[in-house]
Amino acid sequence: MQILRPFFFQTLVYPAFRKRCKTFSGVLTLAVKESKEHSDTVVACAKGIEDRSAAEALRGARIFVPRSSFPTAQTDEYYWVDLIGLSVVNRQQESLGTVKELLSTGPQTVLVLEYSQDGKALERMIPFVAAYIDDVDLPARCIRVDWQSDY
Repeated sequence: MQILRPFFFQTLVYPAFRKRCKTFSGVLTLAVKESKEHSDTVVACAKGIEDRSAAEALRGARIFVPRSSFPTAQTDEYYWVDLIGLSVVNRQQESLGTVKELLSTGPQTVLVLEYSQDGKALERMIPFVAAYIDDVDLPARCIRVDWQSDY
């Protein structure tokens, strides 16, 4: 199984300039001129952003990409955005919680689930690897796992 992170663009800010940069606030629509994969993210160049100073002005900006621009996920590939909010149940049909977020730990992605027990809000983490993930049913909004509630 593979997790796809939809076009998460990273603005490169050089350390020497980090203290002088302010965090961007506002709304801006930009067209992507070119993009490329870099490590585990995507670096992009936008039309109208012609130099480092202009890019630094966008530091901290959140980037949104229309769903229609996502490449089609292949079999056993999932976008993070599609997994958030799915319920998670184990082989014994016990509810383990709802996917709150995902973490990239380098070698694997981890599902962070939220659930409540005795009125307390708690979290549990499950590695998103084939050894623990039995099935992802997007239409049913459910992930089936080989994981016990007391792990």
